[in-house]
Amino acid sequence: MLIGVPAETALGETRVAVTPETAKKLTAQGHTVRVQSGAGVAASVTDAAYQAAGAEITDQAGAFGADIVLKVRSPFDNEIALMKPGTVVIGMLNPFDTAGLQRLAAAGLAAFALEAAPRTTRAQSMDVLSSQANIAGYKAVMIAADRYQRFFPMLMTAAGTVKAARVVILGVGVAGLQAIATAKRLGAVIEASDVRPSVKEQIESLGGKFIEVSYDTDEEKEAAVGVGGYAKPMPPSWLARQQVEVAKRVALADIVISTALIPGRAAPTLITEDMVKSMKPGSVIVDIAAGKGPDGVGGNCPLSEADKTVVKHGVTIVGETNLAALVAADASSLYARNVLDFLKLIVTKEGTLKIDLEDDIVAACRMAQDGQVTKK
Repeated sequence: MLIGVPAETALGETRVAVTPETAKKLTAQGHTVRVQSGAGVAASVTDAAYQAAGAEITDQAGAFGADIVLKVRSPFDNEIALMKPGTVVIGMLNPFDTAGLQRLAAAGLAAFALEAAPRTTRAQSMDVLSSQANIAGYKAVMIAADRYQRFFPMLMTAAGTVKAARVVILGVGVAGLQAIATAKRLGAVIEASDVRPSVKEQIESLGGKFIEVSYDTDEEKEAAVGVGGYAKPMPPSWLARQQVEVAKRVALADIVISTALIPGRAAPTLITEDMVKSMKPGSVIVDIAAGKGPDGVGGNCPLSEADKTVVKHGVTIVGETNLAALVAADASSLYARNVLDFLKLIVTKEGTLKIDLEDDIVAACRMAQDGQVTKK
């Protein structure tokens, strides 16, 4: 099949959907891979590297004119116009963007959003949310270390002892766990909070301390279990108790990294303005949920500003919304492997397209086909 790889045009997007590694595997399977010139430059991949892997270099129209188009972000209207009806487009298409899915359907495209893959063992190799969140957790700590004007580790020097930084991680999914592991490697003292009690062992295995909040009702216990690997909104009674416990830790923290997101909903408020006021001058908050608060304002902290770094009450608040794109080479490498594994589900060994809706992963990821939005 003819597979196209356009350059990403979303502001700040540096990743690419195919790397020379995956291009080589696709061409070895008999596919023709056409990569838009310059598509991989921001991810440290040259056109020559793609050509050495067997791919062809083309222009934007050539990349979008393929049978299968591999993207990182959902295509814009001018890009949709370059694709013929029946084209298969695969990428992170945002399953909750109803208007965007309708535009894809109206163009007659068969669209697959990889974020919608179920959290199952079989789907792990194509779990783009996990692969990219892992990078975001790492980068959040590195940014915090850069913004924080003191050391992370404890240092004993001839000039005296420097205390280790105290880091609080809020939300212990993939990003949170990687943040704990990275902060620990840098020598910080770490505490972490999550609605799910099941993560306590994971936190402790990485060298952190779990901030425990009791579950007093059956409703609280049921919500804490979550669904499909994702957290559920917690009852107000539990959130009030959690906020008290978290506020105590935040006041003592040097670094706070918040990662709490609930798919399809506004990010929960975990760091109030009063908590920010209680922090020491020079402390740093990295809000991975920036821009996803109520009505798109704030994030886990209402003072966060999407894609900006601001100082409020003496605290530096970082609101980067695409942390994975700041580690473009490795982010692209992992994402491209996710894409390659998904392709195996819809392209036969003979090189023909076969969309099997009996496959739970294919069915979950399918967003549009035959002019209709098909999202479940």
